[in-house]
Amino acid sequence: MTDDASARPDAPVAEEGSVVLDAKGLRALAHPVRVRLVGLLGKHGPSTATRLAERLGVTSGTASYHLRQLGAAGFVEEDTERGNARERWWRSVHRTIWFNDPELTEQEPEAALAYQQSVAALHTLRTQQTLNGLQTMPRAWRNAFDMSDWALRLTPEETTALYEELAGVITRYRRDTPETAASAPEGAERVGVITHILPELDAPAPGTEAR
Repeated sequence: MTDDASARPDAPVAEEGSVVLDAKGLRALAHPVRVRLVGLLGKHGPSTATRLAERLGVTSGTASYHLRQLGAAGFVEEDTERGNARERWWRSVHRTIWFNDPELTEQEPEAALAYQQSVAALHTLRTQQTLNGLQTMPRAWRNAFDMSDWALRLTPEETTALYEELAGVITRYRRDTPETAASAPEGAERVGVITHILPELDAPAPGTEAR
């Protein structure tokens, strides 16, 4: 799960401000630009179509179109306190978005795949952005950076238990919200924790010859 969107198929909604994708919401988010727009609004706060377009490298018209589609689906809304006659501001409605209905994958296979691919692409982009800035980070943050992977041999039940244990550890730490940011200790910054649990069913069993 991320603060923007999750492709986890059986994750629980654990906090206020979370929303579970239904078929309509899944179809609305089945586009990489929309997933990134929701992510940018969640990370940077309210913004305009023009500023969001600059971050995405698309035209303001494209950003405006997708923002309107997200608005119609209930994922973003106009920030009337900031907007004016010349410039519309948008803000995210939900803090977190869950994709946790396994039946949706079967009911909406194309939308589910497009959404999951968009989330994976966003994770890759975030990783690359961090790597690009790694050399200029303060040493303390460079030392805290990590990219690791482990190969395990588990049953589906053990894999689910692993996810639940990892989620339990992460939830013990301070979430990045406007409320916690105001009271966080000095030196605290936003840290993205991205988990991938990837079944590799094409791997040979021990003692068998790979073909």
